[in-house]
Amino acid sequence: MDESADTGTTARPRRAEAIFAATLELLATAGYEGLTMEAVALRAGVNKTTLYRWWKSKDEVLAAALTESDLLTFPVPDTGSLRGDLIETARSIHCLLTDAATAPIAAAVLAASPGRPSLAAVGRMFFADRAAREHPLFRRAVVRGELDDRTDPRLVMDMLAGAIWFRVFLRAEPVEAADIDKAVDIVLNGIAA
Repeated sequence: MDESADTGTTARPRRAEAIFAATLELLATAGYEGLTMEAVALRAGVNKTTLYRWWKSKDEVLAAALTESDLLTFPVPDTGSLRGDLIETARSIHCLLTDAATAPIAAAVLAASPGRPSLAAVGRMFFADRAAREHPLFRRAVVRGELDDRTDPRLVMDMLAGAIWFRVFLRAEPVEAADIDKAVDIVLNGIAA
């Protein structure tokens, strides 16, 4: 039986979304230590050989799940302004970090990363993928004359997303819409009067 499906970009197993969902659910419920290829195969309803045909390790399947799963994606906004695009992007990040379906995944990655170089590499891959998806909003801002082309999009997103991650996971405080608007304004305008 052919286990592949053509998605138009890269070949994936036919049950890729089920595999990705199983991987992320296990990460959220059992933690990184409880995430095994056997458990993913069982939960996804596929043969373990199918997993090993596509990925060599749990880190590889986790990297694929984090970057390719529909669960963790959101559309890159095009509101017509850099400020509007950053606000919408920051709101989407906040939603991922607080939604019942995705918050445990983010918390598990954050908790498991220290001292695990392979998981840290997966995290870097995830954030590099997100940065690549967000770059169009910065390119449009340069074209519109809202942003200098020397601006580092990664640093901008680190400041915005970092503020949200810090408030949600380290302070365990709510993030209101007005907080996001203020954070975007500080990033765009600075803090000096």
